Amino acid sequence: AAAAAAAAAPESRCSLSTATAVPNLPNLPPTSSIEGLVDHQPYLACSMPGRRLKVAVLLSGGVDSSVALRLLHAAGHACTAFYLKIWFQEDFENFWSECPWDEDLKYAKAVCDQVDVPLEVVHLTDEYWNNVVSHIISEYRCGRTPNPDVLCNTRIKFGAFLDAIESMDFDYVASGHYAHIVHPSSDRKEFSILKLSNDMVKDQTYFLSHLSQSQLRRLLFPLGCLSKDEVRRLATLMDLPNKDRKDSQGICFLGKVKFSEFVAKHIGEMEGILLEAETGDFLGKHRGFWFYTIGQRQGLRLPGGPWYVVAKDVQNNVVFVSRNYFSLDKRRRMFRVGSLKWVTGSPPENSDQFRCKVRHGPGFYHCTLTIGLSEEVQEEEAVVCLAEDDQGLAAGQFAAFYHENTCIGSGVILESWDDQAFPICRRALDIAKMADKSKLGQPVKIMNRDIDSKSSAEARDKPAPCAAVHAKKKRVGATGFAPASGFGIWWRNLRHKILKLF
Repeated sequence: AAAAAAAAAPESRCSLSTATAVPNLPNLPPTSSIEGLVDHQPYLACSMPGRRLKVAVLLSGGVDSSVALRLLHAAGHACTAFYLKIWFQEDFENFWSECPWDEDLKYAKAVCDQVDVPLEVVHLTDEYWNNVVSHIISEYRCGRTPNPDVLCNTRIKFGAFLDAIESMDFDYVASGHYAHIVHPSSDRKEFSILKLSNDMVKDQTYFLSHLSQSQLRRLLFPLGCLSKDEVRRLATLMDLPNKDRKDSQGICFLGKVKFSEFVAKHIGEMEGILLEAETGDFLGKHRGFWFYTIGQRQGLRLPGGPWYVVAKDVQNNVVFVSRNYFSLDKRRRMFRVGSLKWVTGSPPENSDQFRCKVRHGPGFYHCTLTIGLSEEVQEEEAVVCLAEDDQGLAAGQFAAFYHENTCIGSGVILESWDDQAFPICRRALDIAKMADKSKLGQPVKIMNRDIDSKSSAEARDKPAPCAAVHAKKKRVGATGFAPASGFGIWWRNLRHKILKLF
């Protein structure tokens, strides 16, 4: 591969054009060269063939973005590739022996050299830190689980990067995302629409669901018409230098660094205690509640398991665990979302015929939306009721909403709940609030689980009635609706009505 380019990126402005609908594609053309694609227009349907556009292409060095670049080039567009440098290699110099982004950049340069496409390097490390990484750290400190991919798309790839090239005369900005955008043909008053790709497994509209209309109007996704298998076959047909590279996994700016290592470095460690939820028994110590998520099984290092994280006391840095992870807290269907952003800029009129994704993947839930205004923070929020229970609802993650095959917007999950939560006994809650936990002494000796005997919680004298860390409680400030407020009373009555429907 050729040596990496090191030029800083100039700046850009985009104008609007049209896109076609996603067709049903035939088999790949039986040809040994990429020129054969020109005679098979369906493969270029998401690349606006037949027009001479000036396109800025985000190129990562991976297969997807490389195929996207070649498709746009085959469609006759004037392309300039841009590689975004956001690595934090100076923070993790002890974790690798070579520059983590050097290989990606070499592959990107080699792909561009095949078709004489210029490549620019845009340095956005500071922007990424200020807009994504610092937010991730803040959210984890608060006990929430953010989604860096959604933030990266919204704030960096199609945020800071668009700002960086604002002064240049690009018609569109393209990437290798699996999604499809239908732009208005001529009427500027019409909206650009974000639609599902042809590959439901690889579809990435969930990660793009928080983009604004002004961002969507400037984007182009050539892979929206293709499946992952077709993209791989095209990479071979094109004889791309990176045709055999595996897809990247994990958080994009970490590379080979484990997320726990990143958390330890930038958030730090704070020793806390592990308590059994049913008994309050002191089982051991942990490095900080932010290393654990609800439902987590790995990394607890407790004998006699399996053990699961069932609740966290963020204020007191206590993690509650149990060997009985079967409660309603594992499966919930109702949750509240904030930071709502709609593709058209306005909430949908009918809110009872939608589908929802609570994570990346092919799975959808039918859902209803009840949209209102929080009196505490004067921000639009919504209560979502899924048609089925879900066992992975996590505060800080995004929920994306769809009408048929169109993504209409998304919001951040603030909390999920049901009529019950995992029961934390009174003794455990009292111990969690102890100012001096050194008085607890040594952890109890954990006995192997005996499925034929009663649990240790039942063997002891019964604790006071169980409370719940996630039980309904008064919400104040930016945390949401206060039950004493008009909206809180409205929501409480609505919730009971909704529950009767299922």
